[in-house]
Amino acid sequence: MEASREFVYQKFTEYYQDPSTLIPATTMPEQREFAYLMFKERFMVRHRRFAEFKNLRSALAETVPSDVYHSCAYYENPDFDMDKKGWLGADLVFDIDADHIPTNCDKIHDEFTCTKCGFSCRGIIPETCPACEATKFEAKTWPCELCIQSARDETAKLLDMLENDFGFSQDDLHVYFSGHRGYHVHIENEAVRSLDAMARKEIVDYVTGLGLGILDKEPEEKRGKSVASKKFSLHNFGWNRRLKLGMQNFLLNATKEDLKKAGIRNNALLKNRETIIKRCINEGRWESINDVSVQTWLKLAEYIRDSQSSKIDTVVTTDIHRLIRMNGTLHGKTGLKKVEFPAKNLQTFDPFTGAVAFKKGTTKVLVSDAPEFRLGGETLGPYKNQTVELPVAAAVMLICKRRAVVAN
Repeated sequence: MEASREFVYQKFTEYYQDPSTLIPATTMPEQREFAYLMFKERFMVRHRRFAEFKNLRSALAETVPSDVYHSCAYYENPDFDMDKKGWLGADLVFDIDADHIPTNCDKIHDEFTCTKCGFSCRGIIPETCPACEATKFEAKTWPCELCIQSARDETAKLLDMLENDFGFSQDDLHVYFSGHRGYHVHIENEAVRSLDAMARKEIVDYVTGLGLGILDKEPEEKRGKSVASKKFSLHNFGWNRRLKLGMQNFLLNATKEDLKKAGIRNNALLKNRETIIKRCINEGRWESINDVSVQTWLKLAEYIRDSQSSKIDTVVTTDIHRLIRMNGTLHGKTGLKKVEFPAKNLQTFDPFTGAVAFKKGTTKVLVSDAPEFRLGGETLGPYKNQTVELPVAAAVMLICKRRAVVAN
C-alpha cells in the first residue's frame, strides 16, 4: 500500500512541478484564504495568504498537497484566525455532487461500511447505520457516466434558473467540473458579494423549490378553509411559470406509468390533455375541467417542483466562509483536475477527457474490483482481482479510489 501511495505522490509531484501545468489565478488572491491537505501527513494547512499568485504556485510545487482550496470569501487579513480575518464579502457558490443524487448506478458501484459495527452495503450512504445507528462510514464510490450525467442535469437546471429567473448573464457564471463526481458554479458578481448567510438561504430555497406557497402543507383547518373551497392558480413569474411550463410538458408526453410516478390516479389528465393544456394551463381556467380537482393540480405541481428543482449541496451555498476546491488543481480521490469551461458547453464538455491530468506512460496495478470505465479516450475494465497494465491516469484513479495497488 505504501508503494501505491508513493506512486500517486510522485505523479502529483510531477504535475505541480511541471512548468507547463496551467493553474489559473483566482480573482483577488491577496484577499483570499488558501488551504491544502498534505499528501502524506494527512493534515490540513489553513489560513495561508499569498500576496502574489506565483508564490502559491511555488508552495504547491514544494509541498505537493493532495487537495487545494481557497476561500469563497474575501478578507482584510486572510492569514489571521477566523474571528480576526475581517470579512469583506464572498462569491456565491453552488456545489452539485452525484453523492447527493439518487441514481440506479450507485447500487452497482458504490458501497459503504459502518466504522462501528462493520455493516456493509451498496448504495447511497444513509444518515445512520441500519444495524447499529452509528453515523460514521467508510465509503467507496465511483465516478461513472451515469453519475456525471445526473450531476450535469442538476447543473443545467441550476444554470437555467440563475440566467432566466435571477438575471445573471453567462459571463457571470463560472462553471467547473469538480474533479470527482460533480460540478461547481461560482458567481463573482459584486451584486452578490455582500449577501449574508440568510440572503443566501433565500436563494437556496428558491433553487430547491422550498417553501412554495402554492404547495403549502399547513393543515386546511388551521386556515379556516375547506379543501373544496381552496382554489388553484398560477401566475407567469418565477416558480409559478416553471410549474406551468413543467405541467404542459408533462401532459404532452405523459403515460399512465408517468401519472403513477407522480402519485396521480386520475386518468382524466390523459383523456383530455389537449383541452386541459388550452383551458387550464394556457388560459388559467383551472376549474373548467370537472374531472380534475384542486388536489390533482397540487399533486402534479408538487411532482413538477421536485423534478425541476436543482439538487445542490445547500450548506456550501449558505456558508459565507466556505473553502472551495481550486481551479486547475488535482482531486485527491481521482487524480482528475478541477476544470472550468463555458456554461454553454455543459452538455458537451467531457470530464473523462477534458479533466485528465496524466496523459503519458503506463504502469502495472493489481485491481481488486473496478467496473468498466472510460478515461482519456480509452474504455477499460471491468476488472476483478487481476493484474493489468494501465495508462497512468487510470492507475492513479483506481489507487485513489482504493480499488488497486501497484503490482510488485
